[in-house]
Amino acid sequence: MSYFDMASAAPLHPVARQALLAALDEGWADPARLYREGRRARLLLDAARQTAAAAVGCRPDELVFTPSGTRALHSGIAGAMAGRRRTGRHVVASAVEHSAVLHAAAAYDSTEVGVDRAGLVAPADVTAALRPDTALVCLQSANHEVGTVQPVAEVAELCRAAGVPLLVDAAQSLAWGAVDGGWSLLAGSAHKWGGPPGVGLLAVRKGTRFAPQHPADERESGRSPGFENLPAIVAAAASLRAVRDEAAGEAARLSALVDRIRTRVPELVPDVEVVGHATRRLPHLVTFSCLYVDGEVLLTALDRAGFSVSSGSSCTSSTLTPSHVLKAMGVLSEGNVRVSLPPGTGEAEVARFLDVLPGVVAEVRSQLGAGPAPTSTPAPAPDAGLVVDSLGKRCPIPVIELAKVIGDVPVGGVVTVLSDDEAAGLDIPAWCAMTTQEYLGSAPAPHGTAYRIRRHT
Repeated sequence: MSYFDMASAAPLHPVARQALLAALDEGWADPARLYREGRRARLLLDAARQTAAAAVGCRPDELVFTPSGTRALHSGIAGAMAGRRRTGRHVVASAVEHSAVLHAAAAYDSTEVGVDRAGLVAPADVTAALRPDTALVCLQSANHEVGTVQPVAEVAELCRAAGVPLLVDAAQSLAWGAVDGGWSLLAGSAHKWGGPPGVGLLAVRKGTRFAPQHPADERESGRSPGFENLPAIVAAAASLRAVRDEAAGEAARLSALVDRIRTRVPELVPDVEVVGHATRRLPHLVTFSCLYVDGEVLLTALDRAGFSVSSGSSCTSSTLTPSHVLKAMGVLSEGNVRVSLPPGTGEAEVARFLDVLPGVVAEVRSQLGAGPAPTSTPAPAPDAGLVVDSLGKRCPIPVIELAKVIGDVPVGGVVTVLSDDEAAGLDIPAWCAMTTQEYLGSAPAPHGTAYRIRRHT
């Protein structure tokens, strides 16, 4: 079995396991107590904080441990907003932030900054979103779904000039290196780099106005209440140092494997779109979307074939709505596959994945009765009256039904697809771009939305 979902949770690093077992024996006492066992626990906690701070690039007294990365983000946003309440209640965040950030920002007056089709934020767009009452800007270091690395240093400089703190969600990138630039707050999550789950970190640089928004607690500088999970914290810090020691070599090796996947998948599988930035990306992550494929069926089939991968497809979500990241990018959402290689992944595993993938996709498409768009000979006169009723049908059925009938109209003829699936608003335009058809736009219909497509070829 090949585990290709490091972006969700990395396997426990051997160093983390060793440190966890040792700390269970030595670090069980209360580090706030003055007796021998408490002093020993305090030494372990202080050493872990120094190790983590060195990896983050901050002072030890600027970093606290939290029960999760999500808690770090929530606490960071709430504390920063409370510390700058006299400035205002406006938050700026990119549209592709993790849902933990977007949910926290929604409690305030928030503005989402859009991205391009590669998922990249333009620093000028962040500047344009700033207002006199902007109290905080949030920008991830790298995207969790497509791997695009954001221009944190440039945005941090713009924020510094405007006098606005910048919070960075570094959960996906800390395993590969410190985040450059003059950020003000930074959050991370241990299970993303091979540490145990249930440990996050929050760094708040000196000079950043911050007011914790929970009942006062003497632990973790009052910024993360409750008894510290010291064994897990020790393991998290030890594993972060270990993966950093290995990062340069692994980044080069995995990046070459990802380049191979990015190149070969479109060659091996027809009607595939590789998404995310081609060069500004995490070294271990690649995402692609397949036309005419049900995402959940595809992931299940790959699991049976021995590959654990993830997806941002609406077809794998109980909400049946497209990934907010793919939606913001305006790219194909159906049949989405995210491959994130853990350290140690071998060339043979990637080769076997590339060998298996075409057959798995073909099988799933066959189950749905799908295939590429027909190339029938057009009739001499356009026909604008063809309507495809896909109401009540979920992705990728509306696109499959469109592909089946596009050859029934002559070049210049128009097909209207009726759909009440939100994903159709992404997938039909993406299908048109991938098959060189002309997308004419959408309009509200008595039920759902009407999407109009003119046959171009």
